[in-house]
Amino acid sequence: MAVIEKTRPDGEGSLQVKLDPRDRIGNAKVFAVYGKGGIGKSTTSSNLSAAFSLLGKRVLQIGCDPKHDSTFTLTKKLMPTVIDVLETVDFHHEELRPEDYMFEGFNGVMCVEAGGPPAGTGCGGYVVGQTVKLLKQHHLLEETDVVIFDVLGDVVCGGFAAPLQHAERAVVVAANDFDSIFAANRIMAAINAKAKNYEVRVAGVIANRSAATDEIDRFAAATGLDRLAHFPDLDAIRRSRLKKCTIFEMEDTAEVNAVRDEYKRLAAQLWVGGPPCDARPMKDREIFEFLGFE
Repeated sequence: MAVIEKTRPDGEGSLQVKLDPRDRIGNAKVFAVYGKGGIGKSTTSSNLSAAFSLLGKRVLQIGCDPKHDSTFTLTKKLMPTVIDVLETVDFHHEELRPEDYMFEGFNGVMCVEAGGPPAGTGCGGYVVGQTVKLLKQHHLLEETDVVIFDVLGDVVCGGFAAPLQHAERAVVVAANDFDSIFAANRIMAAINAKAKNYEVRVAGVIANRSAATDEIDRFAAATGLDRLAHFPDLDAIRRSRLKKCTIFEMEDTAEVNAVRDEYKRLAAQLWVGGPPCDARPMKDREIFEFLGFE
């Protein structure tokens, strides 16, 4: 069990923090996808899962939002959540079977929706932890190549941070606008804070729903981020959600094929890996002054 030194909360000396190897998810490459609410994290996650599967990888996508709508473009339905099925057996894990909460989607992608407590009544972090525990108990992570956590947006509670305990790399999704870049900056700070105790690091930023990337690129250059991919605001991507399918199942057009190629390129790049970004988030007032025009 690895041990690191951490400054005490009161600033007096240091204390030892043990990094529990049980937080690791087998030998899989684990990614957590973050971004402002409504920025397209679930669309990005599902299409990325599909792209990994088309590269021959065994993929598991875990939706971490109580809305449990992360994986429906892969499965074509809203699945029962882990928290829902646990409630039916009074939270006796041993009574559950994998088929009670895990479903196969597009091209063999395995899909799990963690779910969450009713609004205002609890922490989603507990649910994410219980989901990973259940997957390990049923040995469902031992033959998985890629795990993608699709994380709820616009919060900084334990539920928001829980997937960072298991991920190797965190990917931030942002549009070329003030709000999503401002949120991305705060997300970077949260990831860096978690990185003090865990192995997770920032992989980079995905430009989504944007014709241009000038503001994202300017922000990335100033904060040490890499832009990993760019997905424009195409109507075909919007319609794929309405049709409950991935972009790989939409009709062929030059634009759709270009998006597919970009997802497969991104999947291949993430699979190969590489050094993390030297992410240097700005203070809130600093990023406020940095963005926009005079």
